[in-house]
Amino acid sequence: MKLVQQLLDAKEHGIISVSAESSVLDAIKLMADKAVGSLLVMEGDKLVGIVTERDYARKVIVKGRSSESTAVGEIMTSDVLTATPTETVNRCMNVMTDRKIRHLPVVDGNSVIGLISIGDLVQAIISDQKEEIEHLEHYISGQ
Repeated sequence: MKLVQQLLDAKEHGIISVSAESSVLDAIKLMADKAVGSLLVMEGDKLVGIVTERDYARKVIVKGRSSESTAVGEIMTSDVLTATPTETVNRCMNVMTDRKIRHLPVVDGNSVIGLISIGDLVQAIISDQKEEIEHLEHYISGQ
């Protein structure tokens, strides 16, 4: 079973973040530029929230708010669920499925060290299953 740290090791390093004072328009532009669906909201090194495309759709677009004049802090989720590097992929998948979220920041102590997505978890599970199938095929064929 893969651990979160193994997923982070395979990903590009770096945290993409904005401040709570940033405009939603700037956050959406950054998401588009980086081809990501969420941004961590940071105050210096401290994680204070997460903002997603879903937040934008539900809390700005649907409500007729201005992307330019709405601050990220007004629409972000501040009660952020996190994972640790030693948690398993299956545990994170369960958390994300149960809570209906698509992104989990990864923290080590008080430091944010990465972000994993539901897509990262699905790829890891598929990879594990392919590996297991190959082992079983070799076992069955006697190789």
